[in-house]
Amino acid sequence: MKTKITELLGIKYPIIQGGMAWTSDANLAAAVSNAGGAGIIATGGRTVEWTRDEIRKAKDLTAKPFGVNIMLMAPNIAEIIDVVCEEKVAFVTLGAGNPVPHIEKFHAAEIKVIPVVPSVKLAKRVEEAGVDAMVIEGMEGGGHIGQQTTMALMTNVLPLIKKVPVLVAGGISDGRGIAAALMMGADGVQMGSRFILTDECPTHPKAKEAIIKATDTDSAVTGFSRNNAVRCLKNEFTKEYLEKECSGAPQQELNDFATGTNRLGAVEGDIVHGAVLVGQSLNVLNDILPCAEVMERSVSYTHLRAHETR
Repeated sequence: MKTKITELLGIKYPIIQGGMAWTSDANLAAAVSNAGGAGIIATGGRTVEWTRDEIRKAKDLTAKPFGVNIMLMAPNIAEIIDVVCEEKVAFVTLGAGNPVPHIEKFHAAEIKVIPVVPSVKLAKRVEEAGVDAMVIEGMEGGGHIGQQTTMALMTNVLPLIKKVPVLVAGGISDGRGIAAALMMGADGVQMGSRFILTDECPTHPKAKEAIIKATDTDSAVTGFSRNNAVRCLKNEFTKEYLEKECSGAPQQELNDFATGTNRLGAVEGDIVHGAVLVGQSLNVLNDILPCAEVMERSVSYTHLRAHETR
């Protein structure tokens, strides 16, 4: 299955794994890459030492290309970027900040730059700045989201970006979503939530089980009115957060209330007071599989649809 993104990254299938804080480690990244996609190690909330160790561990686990996700608002951003450049991973995905000032440094280290963008304006800006590809991510995704749906983003962005490959993310959890994105003109997809429910993912079993039990209406978006939207499963945390948000609580109070809840849910398994970040396409997230089987199921459907539409 060849597209511009498979050629750019040297991968078999046009699927990259989402960079999910506290979830995307070396084991998961290497498993996705070994299965034919491109795995990603997420550095959000992590130390420089952890980042270096996980990159080296992934290199021991796979000879295939993998990347690192960098949250540009992280307090240790300069040190994280230095380590990634020293270790020379295949590519980086960049979010939560302006990627443009960092492009030259990554390119000097021969690392491909793939920012995550939520709008036409930013897509055009990073294209002109010389990125190698981009991810357009709709609000159906888990974690930090923008204000446009995946369908609207595909409709608005894909016809306008011609110089670089474009991947689509946000609510894509199976082969049907991949096929739809490719039919719309995308060069590939980024999937996060589907890879949470894999044997290789370190997310706590209680959080995985909560995702399996969830149905289509069981996610909530906190922070939407403050331009700081995050999608996760509904629970006591989201209820209290939204009550505070809707009553006009100061942003600092909301930040303090939410700090540490992602780790609480994903690592410690507190599915009541922690945040279980996951996308909106919940009804197909109903089993835990090896990454290789997730990949094969996804691409087999995509191959079938491509054959039927010829």
